[in-house]
Amino acid sequence: MAQNHTPFTPDSGTLQIDLPSADAATAFAEICAQHLGAGDTVLLSGAVGTGKSHFARALIRHHLGPDTDVPSPSFTLVQVYAAAFEIWHADLYRLTYTGELAELGLDEALGQALCLIEWPDRLGDMPIGPALRIDLAYHGQGRLAQVSGASAPLRAALTSEFAP
Repeated sequence: MAQNHTPFTPDSGTLQIDLPSADAATAFAEICAQHLGAGDTVLLSGAVGTGKSHFARALIRHHLGPDTDVPSPSFTLVQVYAAAFEIWHADLYRLTYTGELAELGLDEALGQALCLIEWPDRLGDMPIGPALRIDLAYHGQGRLAQVSGASAPLRAALTSEFAP
């Protein structure tokens, strides 16, 4: 379980976080990693190239080490990693029908593993429960992250690190 993980109780407010560089985006993911653990879900939205996979890789490497190979699950749809708890990284961009979700076992992983889900709009009506939602957008040369559903400790950590 993550070192600072507390039971998931989302906050309804939305944070806007400016990520002017890849290093800032990595730091953002690492802070999130410190506050997420087994049973948590992260929904990553945004256009192609806005940093969804970058976020997932940085979070996974936070738990497994900086040299861990973290391939994109674009073609396999799901990659599973064994840390102190299972981490599921799903890229649903190429999902052809929602019935594939059950075949992948994603419904069983939700609430058990830390699930990082890119393209969550493709989940259809699958119940996911409380989730950290991160919407990434281009912003100048960097990115802008709109974060909602953060726990109070995560919200405080992000505000402390990324306050304007």
